[in-house]
Amino acid sequence: MAEDVKPTRKNLMAIEDRIELSERGHDTLEQKRDGLIMEFMDILDQAQDVRSEVSENYETAQRKIDMARAMEGDVAVRGAAAALKEHPEITTQSKNIMGVVVPQIESSKVQKSLDERGYGLLGSSARIDEAADAYEQLLESIILAAEVETAMKKMLTEIETTKRRVNALEFTLLPGLYENQEYIEQKLEEQEREEIFRMKKIKDKKEEEEAAEAAEAAAEAAAAETEEPEPAD
Repeated sequence: MAEDVKPTRKNLMAIEDRIELSERGHDTLEQKRDGLIMEFMDILDQAQDVRSEVSENYETAQRKIDMARAMEGDVAVRGAAAALKEHPEITTQSKNIMGVVVPQIESSKVQKSLDERGYGLLGSSARIDEAADAYEQLLESIILAAEVETAMKKMLTEIETTKRRVNALEFTLLPGLYENQEYIEQKLEEQEREEIFRMKKIKDKKEEEEAAEAAEAAAEAAAAETEEPEPAD
């Protein structure tokens, strides 16, 4: 409440400093929010492409594995899968986007050559190789999707946080500061007018007193001039 603020010039200067700081912070947060939204839209477009790619790769992988099972049998497919010796390696790092730390996932040993799969050329068929290729591509797209989806969620959370801060400044803090500033300015103007009126009254009273003293002195002087001189002996 503005009435709770003591209307002094010191408080007015402090509020003006807070207003200036809050306005700068508001502008900075607005720029950050707008920048985050632009980055988020780019990531969202990428996420849609990645989701589509994951869906397509999944359908392809399912089709390939079904074909391999139908032609080679479950035992051959499971044997080829069990022969895998080197599993994919995933490492995570981080990168900064507009102040938001998002993960950067690096993968290796996902897509393998025929000799790296462990089951050997004689222990498999072209259909098993095609299924392995399809699932390796699916895994690559899933890893990329995990990176993009996580980044998108973190960006969205930061956008919401920034929007709340902008709204708090715009609709709560700054209006309250403006109200306090106006209240103090009005009170100071009233005090200034009262002080001017008081000084004018003092001046008028002093002038009246001086005029009265001058009139009294003039009357005394006139009275002294009209007195008759005493006769000499």
